[in-house]
Amino acid sequence: MVHLVRHGEVHNPERVLYGRLPGYRLSERGREMAVRLGLHFSTRDVASVTASPLQRAQETATPIAEALGLPLGTEERIIEAGNSFEGFHVTTGAGSIRDPRVWPRLWNPLRPSWGEPYAQQAERMVATVRDARDAFPGRESVLVSHQLPVWVTRLRAEQRPLWHDPRKRQCALASITSLEFAGRRLVSVTYSEPCADLLVGADPVPGA
Repeated sequence: MVHLVRHGEVHNPERVLYGRLPGYRLSERGREMAVRLGLHFSTRDVASVTASPLQRAQETATPIAEALGLPLGTEERIIEAGNSFEGFHVTTGAGSIRDPRVWPRLWNPLRPSWGEPYAQQAERMVATVRDARDAFPGRESVLVSHQLPVWVTRLRAEQRPLWHDPRKRQCALASITSLEFAGRRLVSVTYSEPCADLLVGADPVPGA
């Protein structure tokens, strides 16, 4: 099995769409989510724990690796999606993604026109999943990534179109999307939220 984990809640009081910007750490709630994930995986037969290089993913993955007594790996291919709205505010007004002056970037939601193509994200994520699957046959691996890359990987695995309504992604903070293989053949995709109670009141900034 290869588990795709979304990072925990981020400290982001200004509600910036942070994307790949450095310096965005987990909030106190996010750190609690990370510890919970460590406990969740501590009884599993996990052979490797790997995270996106971004701080929020690294901080989420660290308690998981520590609970399993494993080194934490870093993988560029599971980084957050590129996004031209990076640094914009989620709220209204100047510098906001809702500012009419930036609407021309939204001309093609199927690609999408404002950032890294969905197909490109899926390709790099699926390649990483396959590498983890082949490196540890019969065992489990954990990849800590970000909402959109995880979601398009699930869409690809389930042979669904990659274009979608961002408001309908099933990929909450600290959630787990698990891909189960029989040999090299995908046999199931499951989703779980071991931190469901901590989601109440959490702030999942879109595209994070």
